[in-house]
Amino acid sequence: MKKMTEQNLVNAFGGESQANMRYLHFAVQAEKEKFDNVARVFRSIAHAEYIHAGDHYRELKHLDGGFTANSMAAFGPGDTKKNLKLAIAGETFEIEEMYPTYIEVAKFQQEKGAEQSFQWAYGTEKMHKKLYEKALDAVNSGKDVTLSAIQVCELCGYTVEGEAPDKCPLCSASKDKFTAFK
Repeated sequence: MKKMTEQNLVNAFGGESQANMRYLHFAVQAEKEKFDNVARVFRSIAHAEYIHAGDHYRELKHLDGGFTANSMAAFGPGDTKKNLKLAIAGETFEIEEMYPTYIEVAKFQQEKGAEQSFQWAYGTEKMHKKLYEKALDAVNSGKDVTLSAIQVCELCGYTVEGEAPDKCPLCSASKDKFTAFK
Protein backbone atom coordinates (compact mmCIF):
# COMPACT_ATOMS: atom_id res chain seq x y z
CA MET A 1 0.00 0.00 0.00
CA LYS A 2 1.21 3.49 -0.80
CA LYS A 3 2.40 5.41 2.25
CA MET A 4 0.05 8.43 2.02
CA THR A 5 -3.05 6.26 1.78
CA GLU A 6 -1.70 4.03 4.53
CA GLN A 7 -1.20 7.01 6.87
CA ASN A 8 -4.65 8.36 5.96
CA LEU A 9 -6.15 5.00 6.97
CA VAL A 10 -4.25 5.07 10.27
CA ASN A 11 -5.48 8.63 10.89
CA ALA A 12 -9.06 7.75 9.94
CA PHE A 13 -8.97 4.69 12.20
CA GLY A 14 -7.76 6.90 15.07
CA GLY A 15 -10.39 9.55 14.42
CA GLU A 16 -13.28 7.10 14.15
CA SER A 17 -12.10 5.22 17.26
CA GLN A 18 -11.98 8.46 19.24
CA ALA A 19 -15.40 9.49 17.92
CA ASN A 20 -16.82 6.15 19.06
CA MET A 21 -15.61 6.63 22.63
CA ARG A 22 -16.46 10.34 22.74
CA TYR A 23 -20.02 9.69 21.60
CA LEU A 24 -20.51 6.93 24.16
CA HIS A 25 -19.43 9.35 26.90
CA PHE A 26 -21.68 12.04 25.41
CA ALA A 27 -24.59 9.56 25.56
CA VAL A 28 -24.07 9.08 29.29
CA GLN A 29 -24.16 12.86 29.80
CA ALA A 30 -27.34 13.16 27.72
CA GLU A 31 -29.00 10.49 29.87
CA LYS A 32 -28.01 12.38 33.04
CA GLU A 33 -29.79 15.42 31.60
CA LYS A 34 -32.87 13.31 30.71
CA PHE A 35 -32.31 13.58 26.96
CA ASP A 36 -32.84 9.86 26.33
CA ASN A 37 -33.40 10.20 22.59
CA VAL A 38 -30.31 12.38 22.21
CA ALA A 39 -28.42 9.62 24.05
CA ARG A 40 -29.82 7.16 21.50
CA VAL A 41 -28.52 9.36 18.68
CA PHE A 42 -25.06 9.39 20.28
CA ARG A 43 -25.10 5.59 20.83
CA SER A 44 -26.26 4.76 17.29
CA ILE A 45 -23.66 7.03 15.72
CA ALA A 46 -20.98 5.69 18.08
CA HIS A 47 -21.81 2.26 16.70
CA ALA A 48 -21.49 3.50 13.12
CA GLU A 49 -18.11 5.06 13.95
CA TYR A 50 -17.01 1.71 15.43
CA ILE A 51 -17.92 0.08 12.10
CA HIS A 52 -16.00 2.76 10.15
CA ALA A 53 -12.95 2.24 12.36
CA GLY A 54 -13.17 -1.51 11.77
CA ASP A 55 -13.41 -1.06 8.00
CA HIS A 56 -10.31 1.16 8.04
CA TYR A 57 -8.50 -1.24 10.39
CA ARG A 58 -9.07 -4.23 8.11
CA GLU A 59 -7.46 -2.32 5.25
CA LEU A 60 -4.32 -2.04 7.41
CA LYS A 61 -3.88 -5.79 7.90
CA HIS A 62 -0.44 -5.65 6.28
CA LEU A 63 0.99 -3.43 9.03
CA ASP A 64 3.16 -4.68 11.86
CA GLY A 65 4.29 -2.22 14.50
CA GLY A 66 3.29 1.02 16.14
CA PHE A 67 2.03 4.01 14.19
CA THR A 68 0.94 7.50 15.18
CA ALA A 69 -2.58 8.52 14.25
CA ASN A 70 -3.19 12.23 13.64
CA SER A 71 -6.84 13.12 13.66
CA MET A 72 -9.09 16.03 14.45
CA ALA A 73 -10.74 15.25 17.74
CA ALA A 74 -13.15 17.40 19.70
CA PHE A 75 -12.11 17.59 23.33
CA GLY A 76 -13.53 19.33 26.35
CA PRO A 77 -16.79 17.55 27.12
CA GLY A 78 -19.54 19.44 28.82
CA ASP A 79 -23.30 19.49 28.87
CA THR A 80 -25.34 17.92 26.07
CA LYS A 81 -25.62 21.18 24.14
CA LYS A 82 -21.83 21.58 24.08
CA ASN A 83 -21.33 17.90 23.26
CA LEU A 84 -23.68 18.14 20.28
CA LYS A 85 -21.77 21.18 19.01
CA LEU A 86 -18.49 19.25 19.35
CA ALA A 87 -20.02 16.30 17.47
CA ILE A 88 -21.26 18.57 14.67
CA ALA A 89 -17.80 20.16 14.38
CA GLY A 90 -16.19 16.72 14.08
CA GLU A 91 -18.65 15.50 11.47
CA THR A 92 -18.27 18.75 9.51
CA PHE A 93 -14.48 18.32 9.44
CA GLU A 94 -14.86 14.77 8.11
CA ILE A 95 -17.37 15.87 5.44
CA GLU A 96 -15.66 19.04 4.26
CA GLU A 97 -11.97 18.24 4.66
CA MET A 98 -10.87 14.82 5.80
CA TYR A 99 -12.73 12.25 3.74
CA PRO A 100 -12.82 14.19 0.44
CA THR A 101 -9.02 14.50 0.63
CA TYR A 102 -8.47 10.89 1.70
CA ILE A 103 -10.73 9.64 -1.11
CA GLU A 104 -8.83 11.63 -3.75
CA VAL A 105 -5.43 10.42 -2.47
CA ALA A 106 -6.63 6.80 -2.46
CA LYS A 107 -7.98 7.20 -6.02
CA PHE A 108 -4.73 8.77 -7.19
CA GLN A 109 -2.71 5.99 -5.58
CA GLN A 110 -5.10 3.33 -6.93
CA GLU A 111 -5.81 1.93 -3.47
CA LYS A 112 -9.31 0.57 -4.13
CA GLY A 113 -9.95 -0.98 -0.69
CA ALA A 114 -8.99 2.21 1.13
CA GLU A 115 -11.03 4.30 -1.29
CA GLN A 116 -14.11 2.17 -0.63
CA SER A 117 -13.62 2.34 3.14
CA PHE A 118 -13.30 6.15 2.96
CA GLN A 119 -16.34 6.42 0.63
CA TRP A 120 -18.50 4.40 3.01
CA ALA A 121 -17.54 6.57 5.98
CA TYR A 122 -17.95 9.80 3.98
CA GLY A 123 -21.40 8.76 2.76
CA THR A 124 -22.51 8.19 6.33
CA GLU A 125 -21.07 11.24 8.08
CA LYS A 126 -23.53 13.53 6.28
CA MET A 127 -26.46 11.76 7.98
CA HIS A 128 -24.67 11.88 11.33
CA LYS A 129 -24.37 15.65 11.05
CA LYS A 130 -28.09 15.97 10.21
CA LEU A 131 -29.08 13.84 13.19
CA TYR A 132 -26.87 15.88 15.51
CA GLU A 133 -28.29 19.14 14.14
CA LYS A 134 -31.83 17.86 14.69
CA ALA A 135 -30.91 16.88 18.25
CA LEU A 136 -29.27 20.26 18.92
CA ASP A 137 -32.36 22.12 17.69
CA ALA A 138 -34.46 20.19 20.21
CA VAL A 139 -32.00 20.66 23.08
CA ASN A 140 -31.78 24.40 22.31
CA SER A 141 -35.57 24.45 22.85
CA GLY A 142 -35.16 22.63 26.17
CA LYS A 143 -36.62 19.38 24.80
CA ASP A 144 -35.45 15.91 23.92
CA VAL A 145 -35.33 15.19 20.20
CA THR A 146 -38.26 13.33 18.65
CA LEU A 147 -37.25 10.66 16.19
CA SER A 148 -38.07 7.16 15.08
CA ALA A 149 -35.72 4.19 15.07
CA ILE A 150 -32.17 4.81 13.87
CA GLN A 151 -30.86 2.06 11.62
CA VAL A 152 -27.13 1.31 11.21
CA CYS A 153 -25.71 -0.98 8.51
CA GLU A 154 -23.35 -3.48 10.10
CA LEU A 155 -21.11 -3.61 7.00
CA CYS A 156 -20.47 0.04 6.18
CA GLY A 157 -22.02 2.04 9.03
CA TYR A 158 -24.63 3.76 6.86
CA THR A 159 -27.08 5.43 9.24
CA VAL A 160 -30.69 6.36 8.57
CA GLU A 161 -33.68 7.37 10.65
CA GLY A 162 -36.83 5.31 10.13
CA GLU A 163 -37.09 1.98 8.36
CA ALA A 164 -33.96 0.23 7.13
CA PRO A 165 -33.78 0.26 3.34
CA ASP A 166 -34.23 -3.02 1.48
CA LYS A 167 -30.67 -2.55 0.23
CA CYS A 168 -28.00 -0.30 1.74
CA PRO A 169 -27.35 2.60 -0.67
CA LEU A 170 -23.61 2.51 0.11
CA CYS A 171 -22.60 -1.15 0.29
CA SER A 172 -25.70 -2.97 -1.03
CA ALA A 173 -26.13 -4.98 2.18
CA SER A 174 -29.59 -6.44 2.65
CA LYS A 175 -32.12 -5.05 5.15
CA ASP A 176 -31.33 -7.81 7.66
CA LYS A 177 -27.78 -6.41 8.05
CA PHE A 178 -29.11 -3.29 9.79
CA THR A 179 -29.25 -2.85 13.57
CA ALA A 180 -32.08 -0.72 14.95
CA PHE A 181 -31.57 1.72 17.82
CA LYS A 182 -35.04 2.33 19.25
